[in-house]
Amino acid sequence: MAVAPAVRFPVFGLVRLLGLAAAAGILFWAVHFRGGMALSTDEESKLPIFNVHPVLMLIGLVALNGEAILAYKTVPGTKKLKKLVHLALQFLAMLLCLIGLWAVWKFHDERKIDHLYTLHSWLGVTCIIFFGLQLATGFWTFWYPGGSRSGRASLLPWHVFFGIFIYALAIATSVSGLLEKSIFMQSAKMIGRFSTEAMFMNSLGMLLVLLGALVILAIATPGPGKIDTYRGSSE
Repeated sequence: MAVAPAVRFPVFGLVRLLGLAAAAGILFWAVHFRGGMALSTDEESKLPIFNVHPVLMLIGLVALNGEAILAYKTVPGTKKLKKLVHLALQFLAMLLCLIGLWAVWKFHDERKIDHLYTLHSWLGVTCIIFFGLQLATGFWTFWYPGGSRSGRASLLPWHVFFGIFIYALAIATSVSGLLEKSIFMQSAKMIGRFSTEAMFMNSLGMLLVLLGALVILAIATPGPGKIDTYRGSSE
């Protein structure tokens, strides 16, 4: 049987720090480089509407989702409290995702841009669909009305697997979105290849890759008191 890697540094604290840094980074990019965010604007470019999309999607599917995945290891208290925090963070993440998806759809409509023609958009829709199904299945089985003990035990390994898969997919989608946006702006001569903004976007993408790796490492690492991830979720 495989043994969990021995981690000699505070991986859970580092995950939280990098998650906050990623959220702050995308917000800084939207406000400082791209002129801010708005759900409605009279600007001809409509870019403030678009800017809502990457901010909410990253905060939801990466930052909050990562915290939710690790809640069974990082949240002190009873198993029921851990489960409640996990569920609440997932619901909040889903809400932000839906608003972010609506914002980019509105931006495309108002700018007369085709929908769903890039790999990034396909990855994003796939990620949201899987995330929604994971949330609905988990709520129904582990919270209310709740499945049988044997049913919960059977579903738990798949719930954990798809949770990790969806998180990795969210990282890939976010990085592809940054790449796509950077290439579009460079092609339109809005930014230079080695401009401060381009380098900032590249750095943010690398930060997301590092964050994803650390979250997966934290999942595989025994938490405080040698508690396994999601232990008690099927109870």
